[in-house]
Amino acid sequence: MTLKMNVEEILGDSKPTNFPTKSAIYLWGYNQCGQTGRNCNNGHLRIPKRLHPKLFGCPGGLWLDIACGREHTAAVSSDGSLFTWGANDFGQLGDGTEESGKYPNRVKLLETEFVKSVSCGAQCTAVIAQPIENDGATSTSRLWVWGQNQGSNYPRLYYGAFSQKTNILQVSCGAVHVVALSEDGLLQAWGYNEYGQLGRGFTCEGLQGARILNAYAKFLDEAPELVKISQVSCGEYHTAAISENGEVYTWGLGNIGQLGHCSLQYGDKELVPRRVASLDGIAVKKVACGGVHTCAITEKGALYAWGGAHAGQLGLGPQNGFFSCVPCESKGLFQDIPVLVIPAGVQLIACGHSHTLISTKDGRIHGWGYNSYGQAANEKSIYAWYPSPVDWCVGEVRKLAAGGGHSAVLTDFGSLKELCELKLADSVTFSNASQIEDVASRTGSDALARICERLREDFLDGGDCCCEDENDGADSHQH
Repeated sequence: MTLKMNVEEILGDSKPTNFPTKSAIYLWGYNQCGQTGRNCNNGHLRIPKRLHPKLFGCPGGLWLDIACGREHTAAVSSDGSLFTWGANDFGQLGDGTEESGKYPNRVKLLETEFVKSVSCGAQCTAVIAQPIENDGATSTSRLWVWGQNQGSNYPRLYYGAFSQKTNILQVSCGAVHVVALSEDGLLQAWGYNEYGQLGRGFTCEGLQGARILNAYAKFLDEAPELVKISQVSCGEYHTAAISENGEVYTWGLGNIGQLGHCSLQYGDKELVPRRVASLDGIAVKKVACGGVHTCAITEKGALYAWGGAHAGQLGLGPQNGFFSCVPCESKGLFQDIPVLVIPAGVQLIACGHSHTLISTKDGRIHGWGYNSYGQAANEKSIYAWYPSPVDWCVGEVRKLAAGGGHSAVLTDFGSLKELCELKLADSVTFSNASQIEDVASRTGSDALARICERLREDFLDGGDCCCEDENDGADSHQH
């Protein structure tokens, strides 16, 4: 078997100075296809649970990235291996079959690559990877795609409109389209374009090949120009990107305000990337698209949101309130433009189909939106209208992921105290929760103390998550 490269060789000078000694993956929410990686008969799991490293055959348990699709999940380990599990009806797991997988399995065709990052669309998957053996004739960050509309149930190398030496900085997958960003700040898009989500200035039927975007409407009274892009995100049928100057551009379907424009140029669509004028003068560092909503984090940690709010995914309260976003009714002023949701302290964000997750500077995780499977919040409610805490994870939050109905968090542990917190969190039961909470409170382990408190509350409330050991079969599972 080919030996994997060392993570320091890949990351080089860009590797974090506080590279963790251990990390953990937490998953929860809709589980009908096994996308939470947990051996539970319940179709939904409201309490986040750490996936045991034995499920992956890597007891060290260090992780680089995680992503959620509509009903599948993918994670990148620190040795550059990719693991996938969940639904596979379009070959999105990359194993050449269309059989779903309850447990994580390594994608074998990528064993000659060091995978750096992963993105999941509704029913497709894409990764950026570096070949372990490289003669210098190809890029060190190249794209692999598979699943629905990607031409294969196995990972296939895809250059599209870029040259073979182009380094890919980021890739994002929507429902039926994919967008890739080069290190030069150029975007190429492919897939379906019925709503203009490929940003080509027109709509068309059928599957479209890759093409580089070359026109961005910065001002409506001026001709579109080329803009250098620093980050991109695909929603279900719309796309958003950030320029190197922190400006937000959106295009595609905008029928519920997800593009952030007061009016649209082509009915319910924008066919060319258009700057979100209401964010003028606000430097944005991160944008994330959900099914029909969009969120942005500013350089100062403020969170803005716009678009559909029928399930509470904007975090602004019920749709019959001041910020009404009921389709087919008279449009409220704030449906189509970004609204300030949280004024400061937001660090990471992930948008699912109809829910939103954030992490804040104090290490807390909050969620809101559609919550029928518990994917957005601890509360046992169909909708979480406002930001609500998710208090079942320990460690420093490094990555959030949100899918169709499930959620994931990747956390890191770099100190002895944090490693002890992880060990204790795994061993918390209703009978010892008070004892562990006392220790956690004395040592300033706030996240661990909250887990103990939540466990007691869930037990007294008749919690439905602990139906069986979610890690049953970890020892016998074959990779």
